[in-house]
Parts: sequence; structure tokens; C-alpha cells
Amino acid sequence: MSKKEISTRNAPSPVGPYSQGIVANGFLYTAGFGPQDPNTGAMADGVEEQTRQVLRNIRSVLEAHGASMDDVVKSTVHLQHLDRDFAAFNGAYREFFAAPYPVRTTVGSTLAGILVEIDVVVALRP
Repeated sequence: MSKKEISTRNAPSPVGPYSQGIVANGFLYTAGFGPQDPNTGAMADGVEEQTRQVLRNIRSVLEAHGASMDDVVKSTVHLQHLDRDFAAFNGAYREFFAAPYPVRTTVGSTLAGILVEIDVVVALRP
């Protein structure tokens, strides 16, 4: 199996030994992204705006490989406050996807200073 790294300055740089994205076996897998603005490092306060920034970061990685949010088949979402923030998160998330929506797992997680982290799997077009 071959792997190809996907990297862009339009998404936050990794802070550890991982890639922003990897292409393997017809799929693109992204790292879990937080809500950092890639240019300033700033983060919004609320879960809605943090969700939007996370998804803009993910979209940047997909676009670096010629893919789009329409190609996402699976997302995994971690929310710091699952019960409190789910409805607001879900509203912002919906802005980035159209039916048929990707399958999704959403879990409550202890996150370091952020409210939401998301990673996705993309089915690449032949």
C-alpha cells in the first residue's frame, strides 16, 4: 500500500508527528482538526463558530487534493460538552454538508481547551 501526504498552509500545522491528511487505497483521511485559525492561531469562543472553523480547516485539506465536502463519507466528532452543545454544533455542521449526509459518530470527549474536534474520511473519485 502506498500513502501520499496532503499538506496545506490553509489549515493548522500539525503539532506532533502526524499529517494533515493521507491518501491511501482510494480514500483521503484527515487528522482531527480543532478550531484554530491557520493564519492567526485564534479560536472563537462558542461551539457554533468553533465548528465552522474546524470544518473550514478540513475543507482546506480536502481542496488541497481536489476533493470537496461533498466527497466526505464519514466524520467523527468530539464535543467537550456533548449534552450542552449538540444542537448548536449540529446547526453549524449542517451548513457544510448536503444530503445524503456523511455517516457520523459524535461523542463527548475531554478536549484540551477547545469545544470541538472533527476528522473525516473522503471517498476519492477515480
